[in-house]
Amino acid sequence: MTIQSPPGDNETMNTASLVFQTDFGTGDGAVSAMYGVANSIDPTLRIFDLTHDIPQYNVWEASYRLIQTVQFWPAGTVFVSVVDPGVGSDRKSVAVKTKTGHIIITPDNGTVTHVHRWLGITEARLINEMKTRLPHSERSHTFHGRDVYAYVGAKIASGQLSFEQTGPVHPQEDLVMLPVAKAFREKDTIHGQIDVLDVRFGSLWTNVPLDLFAELDIPYGQRVEVEIRNDTRAVYQNFLVYARSFADANVGESLVYVNSLHNMAVAINQGSFAHAYNIGTGSTWKIQLRKAPKLVYE
Repeated sequence: MTIQSPPGDNETMNTASLVFQTDFGTGDGAVSAMYGVANSIDPTLRIFDLTHDIPQYNVWEASYRLIQTVQFWPAGTVFVSVVDPGVGSDRKSVAVKTKTGHIIITPDNGTVTHVHRWLGITEARLINEMKTRLPHSERSHTFHGRDVYAYVGAKIASGQLSFEQTGPVHPQEDLVMLPVAKAFREKDTIHGQIDVLDVRFGSLWTNVPLDLFAELDIPYGQRVEVEIRNDTRAVYQNFLVYARSFADANVGESLVYVNSLHNMAVAINQGSFAHAYNIGTGSTWKIQLRKAPKLVYE
């Protein structure tokens, strides 16, 4: 990928942006070490952080944050995602290329699940962890984020290693995929699950796409009956306004809205819905949406 230089500079760079995502946090030197490896390979690399606050070992959230982000970066951007509870085991390391032209370097543990489903993958390569890695790091088996993924990602982003040179073709059907539930409509009710939180604000992001919700024919300003269950236990039930934005609800009022990925979400205006009602995420957290009876909102 050739990135055009800023106005007034006639030179071009044969480098792509490099974006890091981990569950390491920033309380120690782990992320800085990854930056150091990348800068040692090419000090002109443009390195960015997606997040380093993925909950520890939570591959599902790592997969979701990639699809939240990847599609909005230029084609050619290289992503390094390291949420790796199986580091040092027989799990594989892969480089994948999406149909949108992005490259992701990651453990083959389900991290590319959402990217595969939403964007599509054109090719996957198997990285030889003992051969393609930071020189003289062979005796370290617990920090592949630094020794393998940051190293390979920086090599590709700097143009020193092609995608094809990362390793042999890895059949797409052999990529590890996490189980993904699909929202569905049953009569007058949409059934879905709570995939993830809008972490800082405590909103619930569901797997219910706007197109499916639209089948209920609920105009903005009218009420939606929302029911949330954890396994078989009822956790929440109420009638919430379907709002275009948070400003359409009073401060402290709960609402249903369309999130930035065009899926349905539930929030409290200037509050945390997740904290207020102790709501979690994942396959056991189910949500049902239906049009509220007229006697509720008229």
